[in-house]
Amino acid sequence: MHSELENPIKTNVQFLSVDEAIKQIPMSATMLVGGFGATGVPEYLLQGVIDRTQLQDLTIISNNITKETNLNVLFQQDRIKKAIGSYFTTNKEVVQAYREGRIEIELLPQGTFSEAIRLGGSGVPAFYTPTAAGTELAIGKETRTFKGREYVLEQTLFADVALIKAYKADKAGNLIYRKSARNFNPIMAMAADLTIVEVGEIVEIGELDPESIVTPFAFVDIVVKREEL
Repeated sequence: MHSELENPIKTNVQFLSVDEAIKQIPMSATMLVGGFGATGVPEYLLQGVIDRTQLQDLTIISNNITKETNLNVLFQQDRIKKAIGSYFTTNKEVVQAYREGRIEIELLPQGTFSEAIRLGGSGVPAFYTPTAAGTELAIGKETRTFKGREYVLEQTLFADVALIKAYKADKAGNLIYRKSARNFNPIMAMAADLTIVEVGEIVEIGELDPESIVTPFAFVDIVVKREEL
């Protein structure tokens, strides 16, 4: 596969099989996982993690753990130690596991969640936001008043690995997305030491409209072409 998809402009992006890609995920990793509900989730990569690794004690940063996704399979296999996101109540089994102390949950308002990832990818360690001020979500967090309004200090998010889904990649590693499947994927690509992308198609350099490229190759480490699950 390396020779077939050799990178002609000599970027550092690798084009690997799912087996080769997931071998690079460390045990007990913190992983950003793209998707909103069941849309834009890197199911092919997650299936590889489920079937071909013994990864345990994972910290998952994802908007939610939807029942219809492979993230839920990882949860059912007790391989997720902690989940950080916005909307876990759609999966009642996750809620029950939290109440029983079988999984740790860190809940963030969705806008705060998005900004924490975006700024984490930009090298910012923390930021102030008025969201959640005066609520239970602010307990234990530093607060300050600016211009008469209370703000909460939130730490940004950065992971060992990001697993994301894109529509297409070119042979340099530039990415485009399709409609709402884009969601959190582009900002997650920026916020990890290792970014692994699953795509449906890999095209020649120049075939993607430059104005449509959302994630440039600088934020991509590994591209995996999705096969049938």
